[in-house]
Amino acid sequence: MDALPEVEVEAEAEAEAESVAEPRASDGRNLDAILSIPVTVQVVLGTTSMPVARLMKLGRGAVITLDQKVGSPVSVLVNGRVVARGEVVVVDEDNSRFGVSLTEIVGTARDLRAS
Repeated sequence: MDALPEVEVEAEAEAEAESVAEPRASDGRNLDAILSIPVTVQVVLGTTSMPVARLMKLGRGAVITLDQKVGSPVSVLVNGRVVARGEVVVVDEDNSRFGVSLTEIVGTARDLRAS
């Protein structure tokens, strides 16, 4: 009689392990929920450092010299982390809108270890 409950417990544990290993139809809904999370995307043309006193004197039309040279790739950040680099391109024919053409996807340390 004692062997029967043990077999049932083992069968339940195997069923739980199989249900975790096999993808369910509801996983698609979970993925949809993750894919709908908004993130902040930034394109960084360059950076500079200056004292607060100089920053406070800046006004309309002020020019700030950046550390990037013309033609250098710009960094694309998602939630503050660099994920790609690219080139600035003109999107509209009247030159009123710009975009970024990605030239490099930056891998994480985990991605680099896997390859």
